[in-house]
Amino acid sequence: MAAVATAIAIPAMAQAQTRSFNIPAQSASSAVLAFARQAGIRVIVAGRDTDGRTTNAVQGDLETREALDRLLARTGLIVRSFDKGIAILGVSPDQTAATEAPAEDIQVTGTRIIRNGYDAPTPTTVLGEEEIRRKAPENIADVVTLLPGVAAGNSPAQNTGTTSSGYTGVNSLNLRNLGSSRTLVLLDGRRLPAATVNGSIVDINVIPNAFIKRVDVVTGGASAAWGSDADAGVVNFVLDKDFTGVRGKIQGGATTEGDRKNYTLSLGAGARFAGDRGHLLVSAEHSYIEGIDGLPRDWYTGYRTFANPNWTATNGQPRYLSLEHVGYASITPGGVVTSGPLRGVYFGQNGTPGQLNYGTLLTSDTFVGGDWQYTDWSKNTQSFLNANSRQSAFARVSFDVSDRVQLFGQFLFTRSHVTSAAPPTIAGNTVRRDNAFLPESIGLRMDQLGLTTLSIGSSNADLGKRTYSSDHSLYQYLLGANGSVGLFGTDFTWEVSGYRSISKIGQDVLVPISANFTKALDAVRGPNGTIVCRSTLTDPTNGCAPYNPFGVGVNSSTSIQYFMSTDWVRQTIHQDGFAGTLRGEPFSTWAGPVSIATGVEYRRDSAEGTANPIGLADGFGNANYKPIHGSVNVKEGFAEVVVPLLKDMFFKSLDFNGAVRATDYSSSGFVTTWKTGLTFAPIDDVKIRFTRSRDIRAGNLSELFAAGSTGSAVASDPFLGGQTYTVQQVTTGNPTIRPERADTITFGAVVTPRAIRGLSLSADYWDVKIRDAITTASSSSTVDQCFKGDQDLCDNIVRGGDGKIKYIYVRPVNLDLFWARGIDFEASYRVRMSDIAASLGSGSLSIRALGTLNLKNGSESGITGIFNSSLREGGAPRYRYLIDLAYHTGSFDVSLTGRGISAGVRDATFIECTANCPGGNNTININRVDGAFYIDGSVSHAIAKGVEGFFVMTNIANRSPIPSADGPGFSSAQFGYNRTYSDTGRAFRAGIRFEL
Repeated sequence: MAAVATAIAIPAMAQAQTRSFNIPAQSASSAVLAFARQAGIRVIVAGRDTDGRTTNAVQGDLETREALDRLLARTGLIVRSFDKGIAILGVSPDQTAATEAPAEDIQVTGTRIIRNGYDAPTPTTVLGEEEIRRKAPENIADVVTLLPGVAAGNSPAQNTGTTSSGYTGVNSLNLRNLGSSRTLVLLDGRRLPAATVNGSIVDINVIPNAFIKRVDVVTGGASAAWGSDADAGVVNFVLDKDFTGVRGKIQGGATTEGDRKNYTLSLGAGARFAGDRGHLLVSAEHSYIEGIDGLPRDWYTGYRTFANPNWTATNGQPRYLSLEHVGYASITPGGVVTSGPLRGVYFGQNGTPGQLNYGTLLTSDTFVGGDWQYTDWSKNTQSFLNANSRQSAFARVSFDVSDRVQLFGQFLFTRSHVTSAAPPTIAGNTVRRDNAFLPESIGLRMDQLGLTTLSIGSSNADLGKRTYSSDHSLYQYLLGANGSVGLFGTDFTWEVSGYRSISKIGQDVLVPISANFTKALDAVRGPNGTIVCRSTLTDPTNGCAPYNPFGVGVNSSTSIQYFMSTDWVRQTIHQDGFAGTLRGEPFSTWAGPVSIATGVEYRRDSAEGTANPIGLADGFGNANYKPIHGSVNVKEGFAEVVVPLLKDMFFKSLDFNGAVRATDYSSSGFVTTWKTGLTFAPIDDVKIRFTRSRDIRAGNLSELFAAGSTGSAVASDPFLGGQTYTVQQVTTGNPTIRPERADTITFGAVVTPRAIRGLSLSADYWDVKIRDAITTASSSSTVDQCFKGDQDLCDNIVRGGDGKIKYIYVRPVNLDLFWARGIDFEASYRVRMSDIAASLGSGSLSIRALGTLNLKNGSESGITGIFNSSLREGGAPRYRYLIDLAYHTGSFDVSLTGRGISAGVRDATFIECTANCPGGNNTININRVDGAFYIDGSVSHAIAKGVEGFFVMTNIANRSPIPSADGPGFSSAQFGYNRTYSDTGRAFRAGIRFEL
C-alpha cells in the first residue's frame, strides 16, 4: 500500500500544536490513535479512495487499531474527521501535507444525494451553528426569518385579534412570501406534522434547539426530492446527532420599555455507552414570553384608512383616505346611537349621556379628530403581543448492532400555551323605547321625535377583557435502522424508518351566547317594578338576568355570567408514516462516479375532534368552533441521480442532476413531480447551476374537510344592477380541489476566487409559477369574479326562485396563477487578522451579506388582496437584505448585523393621488409604505473553560414600526403598523451558555 501524508490538526483549546508527518498507510492506525489518545479525544473517520471520491460514507467510533485497520483495508486512506476540533486528513503521495481539513461532505437539503454543499444544484442558504449561537434567539425561527428570502410568517406574538384560526402560538416560516403552507419543514430530512388543522403549517417550536447543527434553506422547488408542500422551497433543521458532553443555556430579556419580559432555560446531554456502540441524546427546554395588553407605545396615532365621504367619480378626490386620529363612529365603550336624529348620543360612566364630538370627515363608520381616542377600543382592550409559555423535550438513542447496521429511535415533545386578551364583544343592537335601563332624558327626546327604537353600537366595556387561550402539543415517536450493503461491487447506504406523530390543539375563548344576550338586552319593568328580561314575563324560570347596554360600570357579574360562556374546541391530528431510502455509486463514467438515491414513502394524515355543542349549533356571537374530521393518505416513490458528464476535459466539470417522484393521493389521485439540473464549472473558481422543476401542493385537511359554518354577509349583486342585500354565507371545505402545480426555474453562479482566499459570491435568479393555486375567495370576491366569468366561483353561488342569491359558499377553489420571481445574492468573506497584519493577533473577521430582489410577486387570478405586490398584510417588499459582520478571537466574539427592507406600496392595485385623481374605486391619498433599516449587535466572552456570557441587543436605534393604516378592505391589524417590520422597539437578551 502506498505511503500517504497524514495531517492531524488540534485547535488551541486542546493545548497541542499542529503536527504533520508522513507515515505508511498500514502504520497510520497506530500513529493516529496514539496521537488522538494522547490528546484525550475520540477519533471518527470517513473513507475515500485516492482520487478523493466517496467510496462509502462509513462513520463510526474507532477506539482500537483493528477497527481502523479494517476501514483502511476497504478505503486505502484516512480522509478527515471532525470531533471536538480534531481533523484527520489523508492525501495522495504527490500532495503537500495539509494543515486544515477541507469542507465536510454532507447531505445538503437541495438533493437526496450526499455531496458537498457548494455542489448543490438547487440554491441553498445555510445558517451555521456559529451564526445561530451569536444571535442567541428566543427561538430558532427568529433567526431564520431574518433571511431575505423568508417573508414574515406567523409567530407566537401575532394573531392577537384572531380567535378562530388556530394559528395563535404557532411559529411558522414563509418562503418567497408564497405562504407557510407552501414551505416544507423537515427535521433531519424527515417531514414534521402540521400544527394546525387550518393549513399544513409546521410549528418551529418543535425543533430541539439544543442540538441544532445548521439550517438549510432551499429556496427552489424540491417536491421531487422531498414531497408535497415544497412549492416555495424547503427548510431543513439538521441536528448534531454525534454530540457528546453537556451543554446548556440560561437567558432572559426585555424591551427598552421594560415589557415583554422573556426567559429561556435549556439543557442537553450526549453520551456513548456499550463500548461506544451506542449513543444517547437528551434535551429539555422551557421558555416564557410575557404578553403586552393594550399598546403602551407613543408611536400609535390611530392611523387608519376609510372611504372618503366627499368622493365622486368626477370630482378628482381619492376614493380612500389614510389619516391619523381616526375614531370609530359606531362604537363607544358604553354604547352610542348610530343613526337617526339622536346619532352621536353616547352613554358614559354610570350611564350618563353625552354628545360625541365627531370632528371632521364623518362617515358611517369613522371620523377624524374629535373624540377619536374615546372610541378606540383597539388600543386599550386587546393584546398587542400574546403571552407564550413553551416546554419541549427530545431524546434519541442509536446502537451499532454490527459494523454495517445501526438501530435508532427518537422521541419529540413540545407544548405551548398562549393567552391573550381578544377583541371585545362589539355589538350593534336595537333597543326599544320601553327598555327599563334607558336614561329618562333620552326617553323624553325619543318621545318628542316620535322614535320607538334606537340603534346602539357598543364595545361593551362592562364585559371586561375577553380571554383567549390556545394550547398546542406534539408527540412524535420514530424508529429506524440504517447501514451499508454491498451492491454492484461497491457499498450502498440504506435507511428505513417509521413514525407516529400526534398533534393536539385546543382553543378556548369567552364569548356571548347569542340567544341569551338578546334576551338579556331586552329589559323591562316587571309587575312589581323591578327590572327583568321581557322573556321572563312569559317564562319565569328561564334564569335570564337583564343587561344594561347604556353606559360603563352599570352591570353586575350576575347579568354578565348569564350570557357569557366559553366556546371551545379540541382537535387531534395524527400523522403516521414510513420511509425507506437507498444511496450509492453503482458505476462510474469517464468523468467520475454516478450517484443515485431512491426510495419509497407512505404517510396518512387524519383529524378528529370535539367542540362545545352551543358552538356546533352556531349559538355564540362569534367563534362557533367546528372540529375537522377526515383523512388523507399518500403513497410515493422517488429516484434521483447525479451523472458527471465532463471532468477536466475542456472545462473543470459538468454534472447532471435529475429527480422524479410518483405520488398517489387518496384525495386527488396520481401526480408526478420532477426536477432537472446542471452544475457547470468552467474553471476552479466558478460554478454555474441551473434547475427546472415541477412541484405540487395538495389540499390539506382543512381545505378538504372543514366543517360547514353559516353566517350572514352583505352582497352587492352585479347581476342585479348592484343591488345590495343580506345573504347566507356558508364556510366549508372542498374535497374536490386539485393539487396546485408549481413550475420553478433557478439559474445562478457561485464564485470562489482562489486569488482571494475566504471569499465566496453567489447570485441566483428564480421564477415560481403556481397554477391551479388553492385559495379561498371571500363572499364579495366570489360574486365579483363570477360576474367576470370565473365559472369555478359561480359554482359557489346558489340563487333562489326570485333570482337573488340565497347562499354563497366560501370554500377553497383552484384559481389561475400565483407568480413570484426574483434574484438572491450572497457574499461571504472570512480572513485571519494575522493575514492582514501580524500585529493584529490571531483573531478572525467574517462578513456575510444576503439580499433578495423581488421582481414579481402577485396573482393573475383577478382576485385582489391575494398575493399581490402589497405590503398591507405582510406582502413581499421590493428587496430585503442582511449584512452580518463578526469578529472572533480566542475568548471574545462581537458582531453587528444590519438588516433592511425597501419601501413599497400597500396595494399594487391602487393609484396614489391627492387631487385630479382618475375616476374609479382604486385611488388613495397615501399608498406608499416607507422602508426601514435596523442594527442589531451581540457580544460574548469566555468566563471559564467551556462557559461564556453573552449579551444581545436588537433594534439598537429603537426604530418605531412603519405605519400601515388599517380599515375597510385593508389590513386586519388593529394597531396601525406593518408586521413585516420590527414592532417592539429596542430589546435586550443576556445570559450564560456552557458546553462541557
